[in-house]
Amino acid sequence: MAKIVTMGEIMLRLSTPNNEKFIQADEFDINYGGGEANVAVSLANYGHDTQFVTAVPANPIGECAVAALRKYNVGTKFISRKGERLGIYYLETGSAMRASNVVYDRAHSSISTAVAADFDFDEIFKDADWFHFTGITPAVSDAAAELTEAACKAAKAHGVTVSVDLNFRKKLWSSEKAQKVMTNLMQYVDVCIGNEEDAEKVLGFKPGNTDVTSGELELAGYVDIFNQMADKFGFKYIISSLRESFSASNNGWSACIMDGKTREFYHSRKYSITPIVDRVGGGDSFAAGLVCGLVDGKDMKAALEFAVAASALKHTIPGDFNLVTRADVDSLAGGDGSGRVQR
Repeated sequence: MAKIVTMGEIMLRLSTPNNEKFIQADEFDINYGGGEANVAVSLANYGHDTQFVTAVPANPIGECAVAALRKYNVGTKFISRKGERLGIYYLETGSAMRASNVVYDRAHSSISTAVAADFDFDEIFKDADWFHFTGITPAVSDAAAELTEAACKAAKAHGVTVSVDLNFRKKLWSSEKAQKVMTNLMQYVDVCIGNEEDAEKVLGFKPGNTDVTSGELELAGYVDIFNQMADKFGFKYIISSLRESFSASNNGWSACIMDGKTREFYHSRKYSITPIVDRVGGGDSFAAGLVCGLVDGKDMKAALEFAVAASALKHTIPGDFNLVTRADVDSLAGGDGSGRVQR
């Protein structure tokens, strides 16, 4: 069992029931979630010692968010109580050709005001094996960006492997700001996860003369991008999920990985996911599956297959959290996608 630390914002999610549009809704379904919190829950479900680092307000809503993590055995002892509010996001779940829509209400949230002095990073990273963050956290505020770098420095000082999911969010910051902040943070990163949009918007990499949306040439585009990223940053692994959005209810799902040293490239099995129950948290469940596979000692191909299967299953589960077990994932990765009733 590995000790894995994730750091970011956990939010209150208010989503419309039954695929309603915002204007139709008379009530909202309540969940809690957020990029790194979702990763922590998955890893705890897989049996790892997982600690989530964040700040929440010292009020009942903040404690509800903490309780949501504790319910799934995520460590919460390093969560700071400070600030005025828990961030909120509203989700209008799409269907068929109508896309989902997210509205953020997270300005001045607790994590946006947190500073390194609020956390004992030496204690947090003591005996830790892995640290994971996303590009969402430094996008929340300048203070959160500084906090993220402080955490990365502390992780590296303790010999901890660092992974990032680039996760560009255009509603939080511009591509120009993202590139300035995130390029600096890449010096601490060993394992980088991000699709072609993330690579371009967050790090400025483009796939040469290859169109990554043109069917057979798609994988060549990723090879090109991954080689550029490995050349500049020396990542141990570069990974991307590959989503084919035929509609909001029907996606193709696979992923690819490159060994940054040998430049070996591998494309996973592809899943057809339809109907999609909830795609929010799909990327986080993928990142968690990958981290789990790598800390378990799997080779990069087996780790990627575990991650893709885990994330495919997440699309069938309501809410941000991927509430599947290792056995569930291993069964699907092993070829059992029948969905037959287990008796």
